[in-house]
Amino acid sequence: MSVNIFALVIVLGVLIFFHELGHFLVARLLGVGVETFSLGFGPKIISKKIGITDYRISAIPLGGYVKMVGEQPDADLDPADIPLSFTHKHVFKRILIVAAGPFFNILLALIIFYGIFQISGMLILKPSIGEVNEGTPAYRTGLKKGDLVVSIDGVKISSWEDMAKMITTSKGNTLSISVFRGNSMRILDVAPEPKIFKNIFNEDMDPIMIAQMAGQEAREGAINLIFFIALISINLAILNFLPIPVLDGGHLLFFFVEAVTGRPVSIKIREIAQQAGIFVLILLMIFVFYNDIARVFLS
Repeated sequence: MSVNIFALVIVLGVLIFFHELGHFLVARLLGVGVETFSLGFGPKIISKKIGITDYRISAIPLGGYVKMVGEQPDADLDPADIPLSFTHKHVFKRILIVAAGPFFNILLALIIFYGIFQISGMLILKPSIGEVNEGTPAYRTGLKKGDLVVSIDGVKISSWEDMAKMITTSKGNTLSISVFRGNSMRILDVAPEPKIFKNIFNEDMDPIMIAQMAGQEAREGAINLIFFIALISINLAILNFLPIPVLDGGHLLFFFVEAVTGRPVSIKIREIAQQAGIFVLILLMIFVFYNDIARVFLS
């Protein structure tokens, strides 16, 4: 459990830092003042003010934020601060600032993939059997954790992708699987059992599941954990581009409407949309937490 928590803090810290760094750097580049750059939410633990910006690490490491001058359209501003105001910048500058967060998550993934490729070459997952759950066709046939798949129906298997493709295209037909176990070769006949997994994003990713996977990758080694960060970073970017008002994608939607119509979306409409967006996110969080808790305790 301690490994899971430690790895989760590392993964979230890196992802959040790069996301907020994107907003921060582009905002400063385009002349917007930043009042707060926070890694985490809630009470501040450490802070240091440089210029007008308060850089801080806060107590709850489940997010972060960049608070810009004039970020709220109805905020009272000192006339001297108007040149630094986010709201008073051209709509296309505001679009760039908001989009910079998700784009920096994509950039982080590209940097990690490039670095791993330069250090370790092309990363290929070996066709090695992981956990074998009791009652599954693999369990009944005698496959065990650590078995290395060499061929399926006489076709050579070099990677996990090769193995997955052969299994998913089998349509439930019995497969002859050759595996190395220790120093001996075994041939086992397995009839794959079709299974349908349902999830909003067609994947099992939430705080609990990310914590477990982060801990697992940490135990496998630093390269695995870094590679895992890259994958989650891409997921975070995609999630933030969704047109849900409280996410970056929602803000981008409002700004694109403004760019087309020539006037900003009214504050009342924004407030209603944000309340609806929060409601949708809460429902989504309840749904994925319920699914994951049920998976942990009822499986």
